[in-house]
Amino acid sequence: MQKILEGMRVIEGSAFVAAPSGGMTLAQLGADVIRFDQLGGGIDYKRWPLSKTGKSLYWNSLNKGKRSIAVDFRNQRGRELLQNLITEPGDDNGLFVTNFPAKGFLSDDVLREKRRDLIYVNLTGDRHGGSAVDYTVNSRIGLPFLTGDGEQPVNNPFPVWDVLAGQQIAIALLAAERHRSKSSQGQFVKLALADVAMATMGHLGYIAEAQLSDESRQAIGNHIFGTFGHDFVCRDGFRVMIVGISQKQWGAIVQVTQTEDDIIALEKELNLDFSREGDRFAARKKICELFIPWFAKNRFADAKKAMDEAGVCWGRYQTIKEFVKNDPECSAENPLFSMVDQPGVGEYLTPSQPMRFSGFELESPNPAPLLGQHTDEILSEVLNMDSAEISKLHDDKVIAGPEVS
Repeated sequence: MQKILEGMRVIEGSAFVAAPSGGMTLAQLGADVIRFDQLGGGIDYKRWPLSKTGKSLYWNSLNKGKRSIAVDFRNQRGRELLQNLITEPGDDNGLFVTNFPAKGFLSDDVLREKRRDLIYVNLTGDRHGGSAVDYTVNSRIGLPFLTGDGEQPVNNPFPVWDVLAGQQIAIALLAAERHRSKSSQGQFVKLALADVAMATMGHLGYIAEAQLSDESRQAIGNHIFGTFGHDFVCRDGFRVMIVGISQKQWGAIVQVTQTEDDIIALEKELNLDFSREGDRFAARKKICELFIPWFAKNRFADAKKAMDEAGVCWGRYQTIKEFVKNDPECSAENPLFSMVDQPGVGEYLTPSQPMRFSGFELESPNPAPLLGQHTDEILSEVLNMDSAEISKLHDDKVIAGPEVS
């Protein structure tokens, strides 16, 4: 982590991926992110994957570097405590991110009565306030029909819209905070997961293409739309992906596969110019047929050496297990990663955030907190409560400290 946001305090109420990842991004940039949870943990506190001790690796991975307070939301006193945390006075406070419904004790009107310049970023599933997750959004916008055979939709296991929405949450909060620092005005920022996906579809030209083109985009399998890229199998069974987007990348592929004459002949046969990306895409299947023999006769080690020397843009297919076990980029050799001891789980490779600021030292990421680990500390330091008040809240089961393993 790098402490460029040190001094900023953000309160987070969250579940699933987007909101926790947004808060984690801010925490890894040095903000004091206080996550509040219901006593015993929320809906995602025990979500898979689990460690051998039964702890959620999902929850711990998304909450690195935060502080944790456990509060009974159903209790009026507990709700008041959270409202006071969210609306705490101070130039660096009054910052709240959540994907919980903005109603009841967490409604913008109620909270803004306590602090007029509150910055409140609220994520919903769709713009109407309904629920949505990556899988339901993807099914709506059509992407699953661009994978596989184009007949049966194929889901993508990576929650891309959640991840992008998390980054949008962090950007929205920082943009609103800058505006407040110049104008003293707060903001209620609405953000919908579905809108993040639909905006991206527009930014990448999918929507314009569907409106203006006479034909729908077809499923492309392992090709890359509008250019050249495909996978090939080496003699010893290793599979690689090669990409020829730029003219330099394309030239390197032709050079290493020793197919210059065959490529020229194919251009003439099809009346195409492979210096143009679109023409390479149009002839993608026949081009692949020219490259297959070179990979089929070369073992992976030899192909790797030749492609690296020629400057080919390529990558090896490997499982996640292979990536973690064998790839030096997924190790402590990469400054992105450190071995971190996560309480209740054990020591494992943990990433920081990938941004590098020249004026700040890079530090190892902090582990996720135990649920309720900082309850007493937060009430004492942030809300200035004395030990007798805090003890009474414990006795009344309004708050809780860390779980005992």
